[in-house]
Amino acid sequence: MTVTVLAEKPSQAKDYAEAFQYVSKKDGYMEVNDNRFFQGKTYITWGFGHLVELVSPESYSDSWKQWNLESLPIFPETFQFQVSKDKQKQFNVVKQLLKETDEIIVATDSDREGENIARSIIKMAGAVNKPTKRLWINSLEVDEIQNGFKQLKDGNNYISLYKEAQTRQLSDWLVGMNASRLYTLLLQQNGMKGAFSVGRVQTATLYLLYKRQREIENFVSKPFFELISNVCVKNGSFDAKVKTRYQTKDDAINILDSHSLSSGENQGTIQQVTKEQKKTKAPRLHSLSTLQATANKNWKYSPSDVLKIAQSLYEKKLLSYPRTDSHYITDSEFGYLKSHLSNYQSCLNVTVDIVYPEARKSYVDGTKVQEHYAIIPTKQVPNKQDLTDKEWDIYQEVVARTLAMFAGDYEYEETKVEVDVKGLCFERTGKVKQAKGWKALFAEKASDTKNEAEQDNTILPSMKEGESCNVDIDISEGKTKPSRAYTQGQLINVMKHAGKEINDEALQQTLKQNEGIGTEATRASIIDTLKKQQYIEIRKNKVSVTKKGEILCQAVEGTILASPEMTAKWETYLHKIGQQKGSQEQFIVKIKEMLESLIDRAPEKMKTLEPQFQEAKEAIEIGKCLVCGEKGGRIEDKGKFYGCTRYKDGCTFTLPKNFLGKTISKSNTQKLLQGDKTNLIKGFKSKKGNIFDAYLRYDDTEQKLIFQFQKG
Repeated sequence: MTVTVLAEKPSQAKDYAEAFQYVSKKDGYMEVNDNRFFQGKTYITWGFGHLVELVSPESYSDSWKQWNLESLPIFPETFQFQVSKDKQKQFNVVKQLLKETDEIIVATDSDREGENIARSIIKMAGAVNKPTKRLWINSLEVDEIQNGFKQLKDGNNYISLYKEAQTRQLSDWLVGMNASRLYTLLLQQNGMKGAFSVGRVQTATLYLLYKRQREIENFVSKPFFELISNVCVKNGSFDAKVKTRYQTKDDAINILDSHSLSSGENQGTIQQVTKEQKKTKAPRLHSLSTLQATANKNWKYSPSDVLKIAQSLYEKKLLSYPRTDSHYITDSEFGYLKSHLSNYQSCLNVTVDIVYPEARKSYVDGTKVQEHYAIIPTKQVPNKQDLTDKEWDIYQEVVARTLAMFAGDYEYEETKVEVDVKGLCFERTGKVKQAKGWKALFAEKASDTKNEAEQDNTILPSMKEGESCNVDIDISEGKTKPSRAYTQGQLINVMKHAGKEINDEALQQTLKQNEGIGTEATRASIIDTLKKQQYIEIRKNKVSVTKKGEILCQAVEGTILASPEMTAKWETYLHKIGQQKGSQEQFIVKIKEMLESLIDRAPEKMKTLEPQFQEAKEAIEIGKCLVCGEKGGRIEDKGKFYGCTRYKDGCTFTLPKNFLGKTISKSNTQKLLQGDKTNLIKGFKSKKGNIFDAYLRYDDTEQKLIFQFQKG
């Protein structure tokens, strides 16, 4: 019998081949003769990710080639697929092998998308009637690969995953092709320039960011007043306050008056002292999203970088499969982790007291492991010098989080004190660290801020209930603060927990079950797409929505595209398709109905946005072009640079947004366009690495930016 193993990419095929004996490399495939696993001819071949892709609209009809509103909606009668030209040679190799084989082993990535990649290739090759087996593994270590090939699954059990992924693919194509053209054309009619990409997850995510940004911009800070005090007892003093906040100073004074108190010294009594021993157990094992959020917090790594690094460590056989949403492992993984504890500790140069040598349900629960288990180290331990700095950061974070599962709890004593001053209660909570436990593994993390360290060691003086004390009362004024802009790491969690944005309890539960909007594997790429489309900017790790992004959000506001509710409904039904309880055809019909409604209503919505369009035009325009300004050329914000509106007429004048490591602000760019020098810009970095301060000016003769230095 002839067997063909279909891998997702060449590196994966190479890893499989290393697990077998007698492998010979051919053009586009490998031949294996290893009777421990296979009887007869065996070939390993591969794709390059998506060998097969959906065709573009113009392939269906000439009328869909040009973008115009009259051609919408774009609904193909039957979806067509093609092999991209640069991958045709490899596809021909795969097709020939699949045609000649008796059995196919699907060995693409063990997830929904991997199943879609494999089945799309098999279908395009005309091999859908061939029997299939499925390789389903979580590690690329040789023994894991060998065990996987000894325990192959029935391929038919995974076809529903393919249907689910393909339905998502078709739906996203329909939404993208129709909604992107619809809003691009309508916005261009209103003076907006460029194309506007619209997508099921990306637009809902963008709108979540827009809502947060609008809340921050519209926030009005309000004063509040608190009653604070310094309490002196026999053995020392401490600060305490009344829990209530008051809107005015008079309100706080009235409370004091009602208790016959005044600012300054008063007599009080220690009414209650409560001491409690508390423990905090180690955090859950990492899923991809928690690893992305942690790495962004500690090292400012972007989510997509974290995924790439984790994938690299997976391919180096050091970490388990990274695209997982699970925080649990099974008894099998726990067993090998436990047997390799000394190696992990040596690798990190730490010593851990093994307080929990047995499996605990918070971490080890096979019933909660579905497609993949949590991200954990493999049995193989690297040398630090063999990894890049970023790889080492991610690897040691995963290992430390894994070791924490075996380490002792973080223990502290919490003391709560209530001070009675003529019936008014002042409170204070103190916290004394007693055992670092698992936290010792993370002692050097950047997230251990000074404020957190102070909270961990707030030691109160010894005192007894009923003890008299002097209480120096004061009225403190503060101001409410707006929410902060999301960081990239926080944005991952915002997407994951987008159910908080929905009022419908059933839909909230859906998002909870399906881990929010997007998937563990796609959230990083969605953020990258929003950056690429110039809808968001990342500055000092903070995410902000650009004017282009704001305009799109205003255009889709009130539609299902702007709500995670849309994704919740999609995820519910897609999940049913994966469980063989739903129909692809029925789902596509619903998507088409939604798009028809969108196309019908969107033009009317645009009429209400004229003031916003004018504001956006003014925000995008910087000033008059220094080359063709007399001919009407204006300089606009082009995203990564400032450029002329007459570039199609041949004007190539541009000004950079970043120059020698410094961002050139809009106001400074306007000065340059007016012939003035900029404000003093500090911190330019020359090619030789020298740091200096200077003004910038545009030299018309040399047609470039030049420096002007401070005198003296």
